[in-house]
Amino acid sequence: MPNQRIKTPCVGLCSTVYGDLVCRGCKRFHHEVVNWNGYSEDVKRSVWKRLEVLLAQVMAAKLEVFDAALLRRQLENRQIRFVADQSVYCWAYQLIARGARVIQQLEAYGVVLLPEFRDWSLPELRDAIDREFFLLSEAHYQRYTAPQFLQGMVR
Repeated sequence: MPNQRIKTPCVGLCSTVYGDLVCRGCKRFHHEVVNWNGYSEDVKRSVWKRLEVLLAQVMAAKLEVFDAALLRRQLENRQIRFVADQSVYCWAYQLIARGARVIQQLEAYGVVLLPEFRDWSLPELRDAIDREFFLLSEAHYQRYTAPQFLQGMVR
């Protein structure tokens, strides 16, 4: 699976078609979704990197990856797609996003929840992670991207 290059962050749940400035599915900005196929590889990499940093930040606050090799093997064995050169915390997200309802022991995947989240169900945790990731992406948009668009409209 990791040698199959994932070409876009799209997860098939686009909300930008309904007017959202930040997609609730992939967390890209509206203009990034619309213009993705026209972007250079450098621009695409910068979008991927921003998404990786924000998601890893959310994940590291909730769990610890204590065995990256085990996590990778488990993802490959279960044919869960992941971006091999991203943070192991992004890998852990893919695991939880795809397996929240069936995973019994997260430790068997090389991952352990931090103490304050150990009483949470994985579907509950997955939904909280997704909300927080969306809120961070939205805040990033408001802080760094929206002002640039407004300046462009004034000129």
